[in-house]
Amino acid sequence: MTSPTAPPPANPWLADSAYPIAHGRCDQQDNSPVAGPTGPTETLGPDDIQYTWIGPGHFGGFISPPYPDGRQVIWSNGRNEIVKLDHDTLELLAVHPVGPGRSPTVPEMLEAVRGLDTLDGDALVEHAIGLALRDMTGLDGVYAAVDRDNVLYVGRKEGVVAFTDADPADPTSPIVEARRWPRPPGIEGLFVGLNMTFDGWLVLTTDHGWVVTLARDFSRYHAVRLPGAEAAAAHCARMAAERGHTGYGWVRTSCCVGDDGGIYVSSVDHTHKVIWTGEGLSLDPADGAWSAPYRNGTGVGSGTTPSLMGFGPDDDRFVVIGDGDPVVGITLFWRDEIPDDWEQLPGAPSRRIAGIGTANMGDPDRTAVQTEQSITVSGYRAMTVDNEPARVPEGFDAGRARLFAFYLGHRPEYTPHGMHAFAWDPVARRFGHDWVTREVASPNSVPFVSEGSDLVYTCGARDGRWTIEAVSWSTGEPAFHYVTGDSRFNTLGAGVTLDGEGRLLFGTIFGKARILR
Repeated sequence: MTSPTAPPPANPWLADSAYPIAHGRCDQQDNSPVAGPTGPTETLGPDDIQYTWIGPGHFGGFISPPYPDGRQVIWSNGRNEIVKLDHDTLELLAVHPVGPGRSPTVPEMLEAVRGLDTLDGDALVEHAIGLALRDMTGLDGVYAAVDRDNVLYVGRKEGVVAFTDADPADPTSPIVEARRWPRPPGIEGLFVGLNMTFDGWLVLTTDHGWVVTLARDFSRYHAVRLPGAEAAAAHCARMAAERGHTGYGWVRTSCCVGDDGGIYVSSVDHTHKVIWTGEGLSLDPADGAWSAPYRNGTGVGSGTTPSLMGFGPDDDRFVVIGDGDPVVGITLFWRDEIPDDWEQLPGAPSRRIAGIGTANMGDPDRTAVQTEQSITVSGYRAMTVDNEPARVPEGFDAGRARLFAFYLGHRPEYTPHGMHAFAWDPVARRFGHDWVTREVASPNSVPFVSEGSDLVYTCGARDGRWTIEAVSWSTGEPAFHYVTGDSRFNTLGAGVTLDGEGRLLFGTIFGKARILR
């Protein structure tokens, strides 16, 4: 067991619920104190799983505060619609169209799933490519949050949109667009991240390196450009030309926020701390701001949203990322003042780096391990998974390799395996290997820790079927798994989370699922 840290603070301006914002809280750790299921291993049937077909792109499920009658809803933002689901039954309560077209019908979605599970060879790959082009190209509005007033804020590429109930007292009432904030002149790039300060301002980031705080009524905003962002436009254009899409911006991911005003953002080869003073954004070191380089051997930068580690006055306090090296390194930065006696680590590009854990999945000969998930953190332990497909058919470049882990990760020929954890020792002041398992696959999901059960859950695959995997958070030993079944249960990059009652809840390729265990 690693040393415990103080519990992370809850933001009082977010919904008082189990999951009000992407990654669970503003610190983006992906954990909960709630106890989750403990097994045993079994193949689940229809009576064991709630499933609601919605449409593509519904990765997040944000739980509302209680309505006057005590009910709650799950807000979900997808490619073509915003929906509300009943929290207890997953019944579809309201749909608000937002996308450029319509979502496929249930028969069409069933046919898409059938193809992923029954086709082979070139026909299978072409089917997966077709789905990716239809459902993922130009995907907008991935990050969102629901506040304490039950307003859903969706960060879209060109601005922010707020949605709420037509009748605030009725969870079944229609969804209405409350207001819209378009990106103002002078702020460059597309919005990629959304979070909230602990005094109730939205935090936004753009792929061209702008950080914005926006009042929740959209009446005022503050903006600052990150150091080095003058190179952002050229980098984004080059990556789009090389990779064929815009997913490798100068800033690729969302941000995390501390209760002390710190906002943490990773650009292509630096991590930055921006200070929210309550009246503006500061890059001044005198206020506590900093920028520090990290290792970036691939040239494309970190693909992980930063996470915070350590919260109490006696804790060591860090910001955690996955770096940009070919074999991703879990990297810890001192997030406040660097200890006076701290010596720069060998191979670290900055004295601010407190540790680098090379996540080779227990194989020192690995030359490529990449993750597209935020680093999972609980206490002083940090863990990542392998999203590199076991193989990529000849002729597919690196920019499209994720397709095989995301859409076809259940196929044994493509399934990646591995979860690798590192831990900080506050006495020795050292970040080192803690555990690794190569038995468990996590092809594309964001893992989530139940601190109450000492388990980490993820969406996995075994023998061509999708699963939910549970692994001991303390030791890395596989604990149990549920076989969920066909490709309707593929998380496709979404997280496996816990609702307030400790039931596993997750977004899937075309809907929402909950395991009734």
